[in-house]
Amino acid sequence: MDRDTLQSALSQDVSASARAALAQLEAGADFEVFLNQTASAQQLWDIWSWRHEVMLETGVTPRPGLVEAIAGLQAAGTARVYMATVTGTRRRFTIFLSEDLTQCVACW
Repeated sequence: MDRDTLQSALSQDVSASARAALAQLEAGADFEVFLNQTASAQQLWDIWSWRHEVMLETGVTPRPGLVEAIAGLQAAGTARVYMATVTGTRRRFTIFLSEDLTQCVACW
């Protein structure tokens, strides 16, 4: 996957996290797409919704966009997704892409 394709996928997501990740990507941030495996969005929703609960119970402030990303994973159901990262100057973004790599399912 090249930078332009990832930018296109992120540009379709109106969330603040996706916009911030896109801005970092456009500014030349490093990125990586993990194409060697996919995971079920449902499985990832199970993991991240539980982690979010634990964060709240223990007083840890979740990163911006996590709540919206969890909702995106839930909405994707059992669809397979790929993970990508964008490492910007201030933070690292976690991105889940549709199986055809054309849409951002979740970003935080």
